[in-house]
Amino acid sequence: MISIPTNDPVGALMPHTVKSPVQGAGEGPLAGRSFMVKDLLAIAGHKVSNGNPDWYAHAEPATETAPVIQRLLDSGATLTGITVCDEFFYSVLGTNAHYGTPINVTTPDHVTGGSSCGSAAAVAATMCDFALGSDTGGSIRVPASFCGLYGLRPTHGRIEMAGATPMAPSYDTIGFLARDAELFHAIGRVLLKGDKVEAPIKRLIIAEDLFAQTETSIDAALWQLLAKVGRALPQPERKIIAGDDMDDWRNAFRIIQGFEIQSTLLPFIKSHNPKLGPGIWERFEMAAAVTPAEAEVATSVRGDVAHRMRGIAQPGTVIIMPTTPTLPPKRDIPDGASSAEFRALTLASTCLAGHAGLPQISIPGAEAAGCPTGLSFIGWAGSDEALLDLAVRLEPALRKTS
Repeated sequence: MISIPTNDPVGALMPHTVKSPVQGAGEGPLAGRSFMVKDLLAIAGHKVSNGNPDWYAHAEPATETAPVIQRLLDSGATLTGITVCDEFFYSVLGTNAHYGTPINVTTPDHVTGGSSCGSAAAVAATMCDFALGSDTGGSIRVPASFCGLYGLRPTHGRIEMAGATPMAPSYDTIGFLARDAELFHAIGRVLLKGDKVEAPIKRLIIAEDLFAQTETSIDAALWQLLAKVGRALPQPERKIIAGDDMDDWRNAFRIIQGFEIQSTLLPFIKSHNPKLGPGIWERFEMAAAVTPAEAEVATSVRGDVAHRMRGIAQPGTVIIMPTTPTLPPKRDIPDGASSAEFRALTLASTCLAGHAGLPQISIPGAEAAGCPTGLSFIGWAGSDEALLDLAVRLEPALRKTS
């Protein structure tokens, strides 16, 4: 029988975490494995906080467990914890003014990245075998990069969202984090549903502009990593993906996300006036100010992005890019100008897959200035399994780099 952790050395767990394990089936592809879940997923008999104590105070215990959790339980895995998330998922830093900032064991002076910060911290600290999180604007991919983990943002709609608090539904996905590729692969095979588009990966596009905007130490580290895993990949081509449109793409994401929040989280904010941490209230004010006309223009931009991205990422073609353009910020970074700059740079990279609804994996194996940094692959719609297979194929070379 799997037990819950006896301590929480990295501050990954919510105060209302499960007090006893939710045992999985006796057998299955994930039998004997433990997992934790971000505090936005329904667990029968438990309440969620979405990273905010006032939401938790007004919430009712769930009557049913989210299907994504149930699939894991039915496959043999045991649930052992509920993890901290950024407040209302409205950040990519990995901080929470109410519940604390989880510790990134790979580089303790730096953040884990968010908003699935507790999930990443728990996996990196070996408190569990894997963890569930959500990814709207990068909240699986960023902490995967900063904590040296595997992370998947799936093709939009391929992992069921029922039982998860919505933020911006046209971007929201459930993803997962793990330390090794074989388990990463097995989790995906359990959770992925819907249309799978099989094709061998024969073409590799290097996103030249995305590499160009990264910090120098990351750029150098990822090129070294590419040289080591290159034999397992097709001969790469270079291509400008966003170019001068990058800022417009990021801004379109910000506007659409804000417009959708008007129907999901903002009604609670307006009706209950909860106490919010630094920077969160300002983001909700921004969301409230988005007009239908602005959202319409941004949606048109999104359509252009999706057309371009899907035109490049045809079956058999993957786009390779840095997962994050910056090193993880220091834990004591204030939520001010430097935080806003980090957020803007990060969303310029992470919005690509989100706009197009495409899957993206982040793989570990590189280190820049003493910090982990991830390498990402964006595939075609329905290529999630092909990306998981690629992670397994690359892992032997990655082990040689560690």
